[in-house]
Amino acid sequence: MKDALEVLKGRRSIRKYKEEQIKDEELKQVLEAGIYAPTGHGTQSPLIVAVQNKEDIALINELSSRFGGRPGFPAYYGAPTIILVFYTELAMNDYIGVLDASAACTNMLNAAYALGLGSCWIHRCKEVFETEEGKSLLKKWGVTNKVVGVASMALGYPDMEPMQKPRREGQVKIIK
Repeated sequence: MKDALEVLKGRRSIRKYKEEQIKDEELKQVLEAGIYAPTGHGTQSPLIVAVQNKEDIALINELSSRFGGRPGFPAYYGAPTIILVFYTELAMNDYIGVLDASAACTNMLNAAYALGLGSCWIHRCKEVFETEEGKSLLKKWGVTNKVVGVASMALGYPDMEPMQKPRREGQVKIIK
């Protein structure tokens, strides 16, 4: 396992994955990182759904491409696992719900890297699961409570080396 600062400094988005499915134990560890993310007032409002069913992944890719992706191009870059992060009615308000779910996604991205997995944050979760097809998927998966999509991520074994961009100057100010 890598140390915390190494993970935070080294994690990059992966946009090409091997077809091989990740191990169940790796998935459990990534998901565990998500449920331990900080939440407003400790509400634990995020709902995290891991999808490994190929037909459901194909539909999610198709729906996602309607909202800014390229038609026919897999929005999740061929990853064998997609993780979706929603907030539930437990969130104190929409603003805090978005922050809670974003923190959960960030924890999972970093955990994935620490485990040697590749990941990439993908937007459009909200739009996808506001469609009738998205709502049907939620129902199929047994998600019956009201949820709002915030973030999603591609997850799998990387099949590329990411580029490390230098950090932009002026991002931090220290006031004493």
